[in-house]
Amino acid sequence: MNTTETNFTDAQVQCLAALVEMIIPASEDYGVPGAGDGIIFADILSTTAPQHEAVAAALSALNAVAEATGGQNFATISAAGGDGENIAASFRDQHPKAAELLATITVQCYYRDDRVMRALNMEVRPPFPDGFTVDQGDWTLLDPVRNRPELYRKTE
Repeated sequence: MNTTETNFTDAQVQCLAALVEMIIPASEDYGVPGAGDGIIFADILSTTAPQHEAVAAALSALNAVAEATGGQNFATISAAGGDGENIAASFRDQHPKAAELLATITVQCYYRDDRVMRALNMEVRPPFPDGFTVDQGDWTLLDPVRNRPELYRKTE
């Protein structure tokens, strides 16, 4: 992927690639690629475009945690089979919103991939206009929520 298309530096792209592959690794048992797969990763990069500044800040925070822990950036540590998982866990503890952003984008793009949908025995199509059948549940479970007092103050 050309970094001029994504506005990320090579180091940021490598860092993100290492992280997303750690979030969702490939599985030979289920025959699915990891999130670092070329097609899925390209989708991740294009999906991050509207949130470029937040993603770049999250990657900088991840690299800062890696450098404080291992003296190198996250991609280098992960590629060398280092302590990437512990660094990612520290990043998640120290920067929960940034970690959530990166995980959400990764999962969103991963489950849009046709190969993953087929592995889940799901029809490869958008959810709309056909929609999906949703089993009806027990609506009485919502009664406590309906019966509780108002949680807001009415305006005049």
